[in-house]
Amino acid sequence: MKPRISMITLGVKDLERSVEFYEQGLGLPRMDSPPEVAFFTLNGSWLGLYGRESLAEDAGVSVEGTGFAGFTIAHNLDSEAAVDELLDQAVFAGATLVKPAQKVFWGGYSGYFSDPDGYLWEVAYNPLFWVGPKD
Repeated sequence: MKPRISMITLGVKDLERSVEFYEQGLGLPRMDSPPEVAFFTLNGSWLGLYGRESLAEDAGVSVEGTGFAGFTIAHNLDSEAAVDELLDQAVFAGATLVKPAQKVFWGGYSGYFSDPDGYLWEVAYNPLFWVGPKD
């Protein structure tokens, strides 16, 4: 297997609200898709939004779940200023600031927000691990 994540699909409570958050609030480019699902193109992968109950049914698992889901989604940027800007943009779009950006033990700078469904996003600058283009 060649390691790669093609798509991350989030089970959301209110598809319309989540689409607005990711499309208008964060500016992610939305792809054409059926009305019951939304896809956004990322750099080499996709983000999908699908009804929480429908996604649980598709996977054959219970829709019930509470607390920390055991993962975060990370977006790495090329500077501390870019981290601060994206966190501000996310909060303005309706996210909840979970942890303000700050210098961290691994030598970078990061903070966390949660989207309208509580999914945690880490926004980080890691000077030792930057491999992408300048944002």
